[in-house]
Amino acid sequence: MTVHRLSQEIARPTSAVFAPIVDGGAFASWNPTIRSSRPLSQGAPGNGTTFEWDLRGFGPVTQRLEEFDADRSVRIVPELTSLAGGHRFKLTDLGGRTRVDHELEMIPRGRYRLLGPMMSFIGRRNLRATAAALKDHLEGRPPRG
Repeated sequence: MTVHRLSQEIARPTSAVFAPIVDGGAFASWNPTIRSSRPLSQGAPGNGTTFEWDLRGFGPVTQRLEEFDADRSVRIVPELTSLAGGHRFKLTDLGGRTRVDHELEMIPRGRYRLLGPMMSFIGRRNLRATAAALKDHLEGRPPRG
């Protein structure tokens, strides 16, 4: 099992940070690790909301929101036979700024266990890219190349 952690501060209130995190259908508009994204569920985001991402390195993957606590935390869980885990976001209000604690858990299954070291590398790289893109998106900076 591989768990990657990263913390960052974003110069926006928690509600402004939480909204794009739980809008999985729009992730591709700001996250470079996702080629395309679309909602699968109707209505406001919450526990059980699903969406599909075309993930760089994995292809189309259904994702599900779990551990949903508005403006505080959420976990995005992939529905893959080859990989378990998910990306947990914990938000802390810093008075107009938000600390985001990311935790990316990747557990290769079956024959994919042999690819553990490569998946760890991909996970670490994608986590850094996602965190940077979230900050850039919310603080109005141009995307990093």
